[in-house]
Amino acid sequence: MRHKYNFLKSVLNERSRRRFAAVEANAIGHGGIQIVSRATGLNRNTIGRGLKELGNKKEMSVEHIRKPGAGRKKTKDKNPKLIRDLKRLVEPHSRGHPESPLRWTTKSIRNLATELKKLKHEASYQLVAELLYEMNYSLQANRKTSEGMNHPDRNAQFEYINREVKSKLKRKCPTISVDAKKKEIVGNFKNSGREWRKKGNPEEVRMHDFMIKELGKVCPYGVYDLARNKGWVSVGIDHDTAAFAVESIRRWWHTMGKKEYPDAEHLLITADAGGSNGAKNRLWKWGVQRLANELNMSIEVCHFPPGTSKWNKIEHRLFSFISKNWRAKPLISHEVIVNLISSTTTNTGLKVKCRLDKKKYPTGIKISADDMKMINIKPHKFHGEWNYTISPNK
Repeated sequence: MRHKYNFLKSVLNERSRRRFAAVEANAIGHGGIQIVSRATGLNRNTIGRGLKELGNKKEMSVEHIRKPGAGRKKTKDKNPKLIRDLKRLVEPHSRGHPESPLRWTTKSIRNLATELKKLKHEASYQLVAELLYEMNYSLQANRKTSEGMNHPDRNAQFEYINREVKSKLKRKCPTISVDAKKKEIVGNFKNSGREWRKKGNPEEVRMHDFMIKELGKVCPYGVYDLARNKGWVSVGIDHDTAAFAVESIRRWWHTMGKKEYPDAEHLLITADAGGSNGAKNRLWKWGVQRLANELNMSIEVCHFPPGTSKWNKIEHRLFSFISKNWRAKPLISHEVIVNLISSTTTNTGLKVKCRLDKKKYPTGIKISADDMKMINIKPHKFHGEWNYTISPNK
């Protein structure tokens, strides 16, 4: 419609324009005036007048056309400061004044109109909407692009991890990517996504996402084998702690890893820099030490730089496919969650095993400085806080 109007605008006079808009609005039906107003920039009252003329034969026969430049001046033409003040209000906070009255409120057209009136402008919310469209503004949602802190050695750490992974894979050492997936509430709740069903027969779920105390939440913790394209997921029903993370790796090893790597003497883990497997988490390192002692193998850990968790392989090789597999399916029970995760596959041959972990993992466990001295840890030369090897205690 906008394209048609812009194409004809130069050859239409004032009366023809409003009648063109009226015809389009009449064809659309309910809400047509507002839609046409946005597309053409014509005032809704003008379109309404055109609709009245369409129903009045006498009006339609009148040949009088207003002289060029005649008629009431537009508000923005009478008051050039209006556009300037509107731009100041609608500008992003980073470029606007920190004391802007709209800094902590939604920039809706009604709020903008209210603030303009405080600045002595005659502006309705309809006028504000028209001006914003003319200024090439539109309603937009947030877009995820920022990854947080940008460490100066971020790329160098990526390259370091890549070299370590390639080296271990070449030597056929077990190499895994680990992380905790987003917690999910259990019950008949809406799950994002769509699935094929008979028309008019959507699956009915609860109106509100209030947690059911008896069912609670689950925390899936995943282990992805980079060489075998196989995944393990422990579905925890308690807290997401470092003890839970290490236990998940332990279960992966005894269920899957030991069979795949019977002669392994070294394990490489790539993980995020924060969370239950964070680089500064003492309980994580304490747990990895215990695991190294139990398995009698050295465990190397390489953490991704802060703010780059989405680069972890497990995110787009395992978790993303789990989310696709259970889209639009309410996670009504622990059994359903485990089965949905276990049935996740891909065209590249991904296989996933999943088990429910009913153990309790209390928070607030402290690891003292003396306990830390007992950890047989060797920091790497390059960013030892991110890259280190924990060997069994002799």
